[in-house]
Parts: sequence; structure tokens; C-alpha cells
Amino acid sequence: MADIRIQKLLADAGFCSRRKAEELIGAGRVQRNGRPVKLGDKASPKDIITVDGEKVLLPRKKNMRYIMLHKPRGYVTTVSDDQGRRCVMDLLDEVEERVYPIGRLDRNSEGLLLLTNDGNFANGIMHPSRHVSKTYRVTVRPAVTEQQLVQLADGIVLDGKKTLPATVVVQTNEPGRVVLQITIREGRNRQIRRMCEAVGLEVARLRRTSIGPLKLGMLQPGKWRDLTPDELRAIRNAIGKE
Repeated sequence: MADIRIQKLLADAGFCSRRKAEELIGAGRVQRNGRPVKLGDKASPKDIITVDGEKVLLPRKKNMRYIMLHKPRGYVTTVSDDQGRRCVMDLLDEVEERVYPIGRLDRNSEGLLLLTNDGNFANGIMHPSRHVSKTYRVTVRPAVTEQQLVQLADGIVLDGKKTLPATVVVQTNEPGRVVLQITIREGRNRQIRRMCEAVGLEVARLRRTSIGPLKLGMLQPGKWRDLTPDELRAIRNAIGKE
């Protein structure tokens, strides 16, 4: 078997995402057969790969899992947390495979979160060039003006770069409270909250309802299920085959 880039081996093993593996390698925390590695280095499943001294099991074949979770508010989207906060992994005790979240929802946000141990699948969804759509139900305060709606749809400058155009629909308009449906095609850090804050709106509640063709539906907060074959086929078609 040909040698494989170490970040891909770590992702395929379900240790972390490929992007996170690249960060670990860049920080000098990954070793191959006792020697530090650098980005671009390769290894085979026969090599001994360690992260912070912990040996990573590199199975030749594994059971791939593709999980949909309804993340509740109050949970952080990490595998573990050194501050003792509740993690989304606490909700997956029955999952034997070592899966990890694809992307993030911040602690005060809720809704659809995908988890997997398939590094290629995770990378396909998160890669900026794929522009996988994500739809959110966003409750904001106070009232929303037409100008604010136009600004959100046209794009907001965040960190010196304008966001891609978004689809913004008013679902409920009550005095002092408006519910928006916002669809974006990128995944910057806390993007929806920051976009709303930039035009003077306070986000009271934020729930992700879909990722590409995958919809949260009636899945209750804190519950999870495996993607169906049809759902898996649909999301693979959305991100394009590797």
C-alpha cells in the first residue's frame, strides 16, 4: 500500500478532521516512529503515529459512520473541553466508532450537526470551494428594516472580506421580534451572529435547520441518528465526488 499524507491518515483513522490534523502537525505535536513530522510528510498504516505521545490506531478498514445530531444549546462542539463544559460527544455514548464533528455550532446555537469518522467526507463538506449551503432559523431583535435585509443578503464585510451573497426570508414579523430564514454558502466563524450584529441586530436564538440537502426535520434536541443511504447519496452529490 502506497504511503499516505499523515494528515489524511489521522482523518481516516477518525482521530480528527484533516484540517485539525494539519494544525497539530504544524504545531509539532505529531510524530512518526518517534520523530516529529512536518506538513507533506507521508506514512503507511504500519508506521507508529503519535499525537502528544498518544498512539493513533490506523486500521486498514473501518466501519464508516455518518451521523446527524440535533445539538442543544449549552453544548460545545468539541470532542472534549478543558473547562468542564458539556460537549456534543457526551450525547453519543452509544456510538462505538470514534467520530468527530464536521464544522461547528457555537455553544449558544442549536440544530443540525454532522459527525463522522470519514475524513474525505468531512473535508468535502468543509472545503470552502464546495459552497455547501447551510440554512438557519434566526430570531432577532428589534424590528428589521428593508435596508438591513438587503445588507444581509448582499454580503457583510467580516475580517476585511465580504461574505458571499445570502438568501434571507422573513418568516415571522412581530413587534420587537423577527424570525428570519438565512441560507449561506460558506462557514466562517460565528458567521450568522456576526452578520446580524454588523447591521445592528441582536440574535436571540439561532438554529441550523439544514446542510445542503440534509434537513433536521423532527429530530429532537439531544437526539441523533445515522444518515440514510438516500441522504448520504444526496450530500455526496452536493459536495461532488472526491
